[in-house]
Amino acid sequence: MNAPTERHSLPDSVVIVLFGATGDLAGRMVLPAIHEVHSRGLMPAHWRLIGCAADQLDDEGFRDRVAASLDGSGTGRPADWETVRSSLRYCGGTFSAEDPGNLPRTLAEVREELVAESGGEPLVLHFLAVPPVAFTPIARGLGAHGLADGARVVFEKPYGTSLESFEELDAAVKEVLDEEQIFRIDHFLGKEGVQTIYVLRFANQLFGSEWSRASVDQVQIDVPEDLDVANRIAFYEATGAALDMIVTHLFQVAGQVAMEPPTDLRDPASVIAAREAVLRAFRPLNPVEDVVLGQFEGYRDIEGAAPDSTQDTFAAVRLWVDTERWRGVPFLLRTGKRMARKTQRITLVLKPPFGPLADKLDAPNTIEICFSGDGEIQLGITVKTPGPDLSYSSGKAVLELDDVPGGDPISPYASLIHDALIGDRSLYTTAEGLRAAFAAFAPLQGPERPDPVPYEPGSWGPEEARRLAAPHRWMLGE
Repeated sequence: MNAPTERHSLPDSVVIVLFGATGDLAGRMVLPAIHEVHSRGLMPAHWRLIGCAADQLDDEGFRDRVAASLDGSGTGRPADWETVRSSLRYCGGTFSAEDPGNLPRTLAEVREELVAESGGEPLVLHFLAVPPVAFTPIARGLGAHGLADGARVVFEKPYGTSLESFEELDAAVKEVLDEEQIFRIDHFLGKEGVQTIYVLRFANQLFGSEWSRASVDQVQIDVPEDLDVANRIAFYEATGAALDMIVTHLFQVAGQVAMEPPTDLRDPASVIAAREAVLRAFRPLNPVEDVVLGQFEGYRDIEGAAPDSTQDTFAAVRLWVDTERWRGVPFLLRTGKRMARKTQRITLVLKPPFGPLADKLDAPNTIEICFSGDGEIQLGITVKTPGPDLSYSSGKAVLELDDVPGGDPISPYASLIHDALIGDRSLYTTAEGLRAAFAAFAPLQGPERPDPVPYEPGSWGPEEARRLAAPHRWMLGE
């Protein structure tokens, strides 16, 4: 998030070790993001990428894989592709505490190359684009073979699936790494629309003065998806919508909205402390009163789904933030598959105005932040309807963030990889923050978890979810 400072500056050289380099996540997200960082001039002048995976490839085979990934991503290959291509290496086979494979030797060779080029020791950044079951074995392997000293390690989500599993994983990783070395990625925090919350609040009195229970009736964070789950049925049967989205992405976005002003936005420690403090103020969910789960009709007919599955493909929760700023204001979080449309939106529903028009308005005023794509800000305002009569209409004022003069939106993964390179952890999740999030989510994983109710594909989810938004409505789509 921050521009490099003396404390958080770009190293002269770096080795990125990409575990899971031939997998789907690396191909769709990580490799195109590394290309974007390089093409924007945000990569150190001297760098190498070592791909690690079980596939038995040589360097040329991996380079062809990377080329295919970039071609398929829509970004295309960089203008200096031949130079980039020569910077790619590959280590195939196993890697564990017992069997390091070729990684130590390859990493040593690459580091020697970079020392000769740059005159100094390179930063080593390990990126674990692998299933969570591999986090602990890889971390222990890094420690056993001396590959963790001074390195930074990026872990994908989910970093645990419950409070207990989080504690077990974190304890195992902390046997090898210090907290400052650990970068737990949540790409929602890297989105331009989510990051713009800071500036919208703290640089604009118009919004900052309204950002509290004095002016806000509700906060809605809405991430509907129109996608099916047929190609991810094993994952969904094991996980579900609430665990996949609510406790990870949407709790973190809620933390961005609800946090108190950091003492210094350019100091990652200050930003992290403010976000962690508000996450600790999340009241544990009440599964009976504040949660509605759903399952789209036809889910059980998908090959691989249990015929009597009670897994949720939709989740709506009412979260309470017990701080002076937000006490009594519900944070409504909603997500689901096979819904009417795909978007990502934060809506602050404002209280009605005082004065002669207080009871004459059909719709509340809103402050809306769309954080899908390049992001946009919308204001839902009441204006006089043009004409001779005194009547009122609701309208939208829209600012698209990619239209901001001088703007050049960066993708979430590229933004976060750059932050890892400069050592800025302000947009990464922390152990304390995740601990607080899982503690607030824990009641939903207990015996009071409600059964999902059916909803029609292409709809806005179960009708039962409407009660959570009363006396208002879900502002998106209904």
